[in-house]
Amino acid sequence: MKKCVIIPDSFKGTLSSAQICQVVKEEALRFFPGTDVLAVPVADGGEGTVDCFLAAVPGEKVSVKAHGPFGEPVLGYYGRFGEEAVLEMAMFAGLSQAEGRENPELASTYGVGEAIRQAILDGCTHILLGLGGSCTNDGGAGMAAALGYRFLDAAGESFVPTGGRLKDIAAISAGSLHNLEPLLCGIRFTAICDIDNPLCGPEGAAAVFAPQKGADAAMVERLDAGLCHLAEVLERDLGIQTKTLPGAGAAGGMGAGVAAFLKGQLRPGIQAVLDQVKFEELAVGADLVITGEGRLDSQSLHGKAVIGVAERAAAMGIPVVAIVGDVGKGADEAYGRGVTAIQSISRRPVDFSISRKDSLASLRAAAGDLFRLWRAAEKGR
Repeated sequence: MKKCVIIPDSFKGTLSSAQICQVVKEEALRFFPGTDVLAVPVADGGEGTVDCFLAAVPGEKVSVKAHGPFGEPVLGYYGRFGEEAVLEMAMFAGLSQAEGRENPELASTYGVGEAIRQAILDGCTHILLGLGGSCTNDGGAGMAAALGYRFLDAAGESFVPTGGRLKDIAAISAGSLHNLEPLLCGIRFTAICDIDNPLCGPEGAAAVFAPQKGADAAMVERLDAGLCHLAEVLERDLGIQTKTLPGAGAAGGMGAGVAAFLKGQLRPGIQAVLDQVKFEELAVGADLVITGEGRLDSQSLHGKAVIGVAERAAAMGIPVVAIVGDVGKGADEAYGRGVTAIQSISRRPVDFSISRKDSLASLRAAAGDLFRLWRAAEKGR
């Protein structure tokens, strides 16, 4: 083997993409000393996205003071690459910040808007916003309020909507807002996420993801109704149709918020990352590409890391091995999307609560097995 590219997503809850890169690279060099091994940690919009960009591309970490999902002060940061800023909403409205008090009816994306505002005032003209890992369900209304949009209730009073108050929005005012046009004029927005769910309905933001954020069945119904109402007001007042827009349901409806309030583009997170790191240039001459994610299943076919990497590598004629934590239903479909082989790090049938403790050693063993096999195949040629 002369060249190998390692480009995995994280195994959520166990291993970061940087850890995976380090272990797999060490195993590659153990079996193939002198091989050109390029390791690029990636994320597809959720937690760790900014750090992955900073690890892959020279840039600057810029501190941001903002509000968290329940109004508390939060110190975060974004990655600056010239006039381009990469932010992740999970840093200002993430599940980890809501731990022990999860309530998507009360959580807000206001701090995300504050971070966006700072990046613009710092001179950034293109904002890449990672969607994922949120504790919110406000359709991006909190973000919009921080950027100058006004939400009016039936009495004409202005308020900042949370997931539980979307139903109270009687009108959205944008035309006469103080500093809204000067602030957003000429700014390009791209939202990066790993799902294509619509805003509302049985496959929407509330029905699919709100239970993970602390919502019971009754709350899910209320949240879904609120998002549907928001979509109707957005179409009436801003002229943007978001209800069935693919990806609108990402991050509690933030996908819809980006499209409507920021006139932004929604892109699969992995595609934006691969463009940013110039994947095709990195992979030229590679004998093998190794990617991976925590669980490979039918959901992975909808814009997640393994498929995004595999399709691009396959187009270059490079074999792709996906090293994953778990192989789920529908994973076989990945073979038709550029994946050459799938290898799980699970070495014995035990519950995740147990196996996760050995994930680092299991990953090393799986990577070692892969390179042993590759070396044997080369010797047999």
